[in-house]
Amino acid sequence: MFDYQAPADLLNNRTVLVSGAGAGIGKAAAKAYAAHGATVILAGRTTKKLEEVYDEIEAAGHPQPAIFPINLEGATPHDYEALAATIENEFGRLDGLLNNAGTLGVRTPIENYDPAIWDQVIQVNLNAQFYLTQAMIPLLRVSEDASIIFTGSGVSQVGKAYWGAYSVSKFANEGLMQILADELESTSNIRVNSINPGATRTNMRATAYPGENPNTLATPEEIMPVYLYLMGPDSKGTNGQALKAQ
Repeated sequence: MFDYQAPADLLNNRTVLVSGAGAGIGKAAAKAYAAHGATVILAGRTTKKLEEVYDEIEAAGHPQPAIFPINLEGATPHDYEALAATIENEFGRLDGLLNNAGTLGVRTPIENYDPAIWDQVIQVNLNAQFYLTQAMIPLLRVSEDASIIFTGSGVSQVGKAYWGAYSVSKFANEGLMQILADELESTSNIRVNSINPGATRTNMRATAYPGENPNTLATPEEIMPVYLYLMGPDSKGTNGQALKAQ
């Protein structure tokens, strides 16, 4: 695992937006950020799941989170602008953005890939990441120390058969991360990086590898050190990097 011990007050007085916060790695990250002092904005498709995460954070005595339901598949740039306006009105700035939401699509040869599923995966995993990040940059610029984190993958560096649109979208995310990191490095206090979670016990992993024993995999909670490191001030100077959680 990534070797980092986060101080308890790492994210005190920071506001962090997590997409895909209703389950899996996004849920674990939202709870970890809240446990280290952040006010977390929970974004995701399913309100009920977001409310469950909200309740868990509140029950633990951490800063009160906020909920913003949004369906990345159907959201338009206007929807992301509305989210940015809400955050500005409520919090005045944003200190961190974790682009965690994603969809797998299907594992099949490119020759047989359904164009409708291709469009869906690219929309959620790439276009929505661009829309959301672009809308949040003005709010992140207000912060004295802001972090954007994209979610990489083992198939975002080397293309592998049958990973189709998912792999293509992850390659593109790495490119988007690197471009943003280079653009923002000299003009803001925003650093931009990505995290490859590795094999983790999530529903997406189970769908991709149905025959795998999930008990052999790291839990989302176990890979949180790198998520905390990149979101907090200890990662100042780390920019344009693709880090591995495991």
